[in-house]
Amino acid sequence: MSRTLLLAGIALLSAHAMADHPDWQPANRIYDHEVLSAKPLLPAQLEQAMAACVAGASGLAGAEYRTAAEVAYERDGWEQRVAADWTFFEVSPYLGKVLVIDARHQGEAVAFRYLANGTQGELYEPWSSSKIMAFTAAVAAARQQGIGADARVGEYQLADLITSINSYAPHGKADGDSNAIASWFLNVAGRDDATALFHDRWLRLADPRVRLRGAYANQVFDPGTTTWRSADGETTAQVASFTANADDPGFQSYRCDDCDLTGNKPMTTLAQAEWLKRLATHDSVPSTRHPGLESGDVRVLFEGRPDGPERPVGGMRAGISRMLPRALADAITRQSPDLAGQDAGTVLDAVTEGRWSVWQKIGAGPSETRGASETVMLAQVCLPGFQGGRSFTVAAQAGVPGASEENVSVAAQRLEQALAIAMNQLLAAP
Repeated sequence: MSRTLLLAGIALLSAHAMADHPDWQPANRIYDHEVLSAKPLLPAQLEQAMAACVAGASGLAGAEYRTAAEVAYERDGWEQRVAADWTFFEVSPYLGKVLVIDARHQGEAVAFRYLANGTQGELYEPWSSSKIMAFTAAVAAARQQGIGADARVGEYQLADLITSINSYAPHGKADGDSNAIASWFLNVAGRDDATALFHDRWLRLADPRVRLRGAYANQVFDPGTTTWRSADGETTAQVASFTANADDPGFQSYRCDDCDLTGNKPMTTLAQAEWLKRLATHDSVPSTRHPGLESGDVRVLFEGRPDGPERPVGGMRAGISRMLPRALADAITRQSPDLAGQDAGTVLDAVTEGRWSVWQKIGAGPSETRGASETVMLAQVCLPGFQGGRSFTVAAQAGVPGASEENVSVAAQRLEQALAIAMNQLLAAP
């Protein structure tokens, strides 16, 4: 059975493990430490960056974008009505799967175009990148009782729990056990309800195979209480959860009778990107809002809360990895050679006055079931001021043969290659 890889531990393999894998190269260890499992790069003007995307982006003149009203996302078959070029990216499917939902202002509305490399309907295991779905589904369940993501459960703030999921590190009282925390969120949400959000309850995807019915760990986080208390202390609610994953009637084992090689939470780049895109546009596109969330819940997911000078950011902004900022910087320096040789953060600061944002969730692991090692990136990007302002959602996946923790690094490097090609095309000078 496949197992979820705790990415923060990749660079800390034991000496014994190294001896068992003579092909493990020092270059891969460096990549893991400096890129794959590294703390995120942050914009120079962090406080300004948090609000910089409220005004949206201009997108590219001449490209076709369609608004939510034009697409009618509330009706089945919307995938056929969006403005799309499903083979836009010159990224070989051998290298990886890539999909971008590019956003722009069109009059008073936000409009979108969908760009992919022909793989938008291919199933894969999302690994930990699907944990944002678990969190938002759980908060939506709590909202039915009048309480949201600003809440505290026992001694734990939800903002710290979602940050720990993204950072794989302690934050506040959260201990960094990302897998156990995310499994608890799914046990709060219930797998039937979480899966229904992909279909009739929200996204209305045409692909019935997409679902969220697994878990991330057998050991489930226990907050010690079912009482959720709002930040102001005025609202409390009893929010039940399943104690064990298998207690949930909607739970499926990884190799269930109805599960293919992609397991019990198969997704596509289109499914993942659409979920995140709608969260990112919660305030600007009311017609596609998550049915159970409020604006504050989305802010907690994206920003969490700071936890002292060593942990200045939270939420998805605290998500580990520098693959995507490096790919973005590579694309930008192709247009601005004067920035060549600068590190990715410096490049992004230079073209956005330090106000850029990458909110991201990575997933990765070696799959014994598929005999492969894989890496997934799900992210929302904001580049205010660059090309008039660019804002887009990214979902990408890559894999290599051989199920080993060492090969996860190889898969990540392949994914960064795919992202670099895609970002260069996306951000090519108009």
